[in-house]
Amino acid sequence: MNEPNNPNSPAPSTRRDFLKKTSTAVAGGALLGSLSVERGAHAAGSDTLRIALIGCGGRGSGAADQALSTAGSVKLIAMADAFKDRLDGSFNELKKNHQDKVEISDDHKFVGFDAYKHAIALADVVVLATPPGFRPIHFEEAVKQGKHIFMEKPVATDAPGVRRVLAAAEEAKKKNLKVGVGLQRHHQLGYIETLKRLHDGEIGDITAMRCYWNGTTPWVHPRAELEKHAGRKLTEMEYQMRNWYYFVWLCGDHIVEQHIHNLDVINWVKQGHPVRAQGMGGVEVRKGPDYGEIFDHHAVEFEYADGSRCFSYCRHINGCWSDVSEHVVGTKGSCHVGGGRGEHTMRDVKGESTWKFKGKGKDPYQQEHDDLFEAIRNNKPYNEAEYGAHSTMTAIFGRMATYSGKMIEWEDAINSKISVMPRHFAWDAEPPVKPRPDGWYDHAVPGKTVVI
Repeated sequence: MNEPNNPNSPAPSTRRDFLKKTSTAVAGGALLGSLSVERGAHAAGSDTLRIALIGCGGRGSGAADQALSTAGSVKLIAMADAFKDRLDGSFNELKKNHQDKVEISDDHKFVGFDAYKHAIALADVVVLATPPGFRPIHFEEAVKQGKHIFMEKPVATDAPGVRRVLAAAEEAKKKNLKVGVGLQRHHQLGYIETLKRLHDGEIGDITAMRCYWNGTTPWVHPRAELEKHAGRKLTEMEYQMRNWYYFVWLCGDHIVEQHIHNLDVINWVKQGHPVRAQGMGGVEVRKGPDYGEIFDHHAVEFEYADGSRCFSYCRHINGCWSDVSEHVVGTKGSCHVGGGRGEHTMRDVKGESTWKFKGKGKDPYQQEHDDLFEAIRNNKPYNEAEYGAHSTMTAIFGRMATYSGKMIEWEDAINSKISVMPRHFAWDAEPPVKPRPDGWYDHAVPGKTVVI
């Protein structure tokens, strides 16, 4: 499981001081021509790899820890975050764990919406781990500056963002940049062996799939607690970024932020993405102003090009059946692909066990960084951005189906012009959604919400 960032709650003491320390970054789409600037990727065979961390929450700090635990000489030399307290907390923890590998002077710690540009400029490898809505912007900039990249999943929160990532991924290939994406199951030995057997036809042609991310509600940062800690009112932009999991432009909804892992595995099984989807979802239990605008459950039927279907379920409701896993049925048997009890097992059509993975591999979160850094040092082809973008779009596709209540075609979805992102970024700017007078946020209404 890739845990979402868990930002600390302290905010700057005064809004005026805070606004002085930050600047505005334009969120508009970058033209491909602007990606032509190259400042030189790390050359194979050279020694120390300089790392910059962009996004210093829980997942970013974890990814930086793993990058610093790879073989060879590595140094964390720059950090960037929208919030200074989050950067400081991450720095202190990383410095404690990697004293000799964290060398960051105060002038290499950048705060604000455009902080990422300055940190990227100093590094050979960048770790992109802000809330997902910022990923296309940061990925474009890292490619533009000619840097190797590890970016957390998902890689966007809307179709325009996915298209930006796909375009930048092509530029990264031209520049021979190595790109890793935090879909760590691709680096997990049990999954790798299971998928090889499935692709070799061990259970025949795959005819049906199902996958789950059913669990409990993750962290929430109530506005009242944040403002009490800050000693002042927060702007709406500050509040949403502190409580980012519950806003579509930042998180994508939990079908995108978490369930992407399971949908990515199904795409891996099918070696492609679905072609149409329909589904249902809503807010049944998790209600209140601090839970923003996302649903607490989604159920989607995805159809793939060969007519096979995946039945996808994700839920954030406490006290219910929990399961995070993937399963497939073939013409010669079935497979518990991964997750939950009995993972990485196969059965014949009579239900008799035919194979079980018994090996042990390294922590996949560490393995994905080991693989990326090994590719950088030895100049091996390495670019996970395309399948990362398609798996992200699959999850967004499912959200489009549940929010609209419509049957949607892939081509219509990925070419949607509807953006969920702000027009520009500043602490006093208006985010795409605002609370009603009662403090609650409107949710998508199936049958009425437009997604294409």
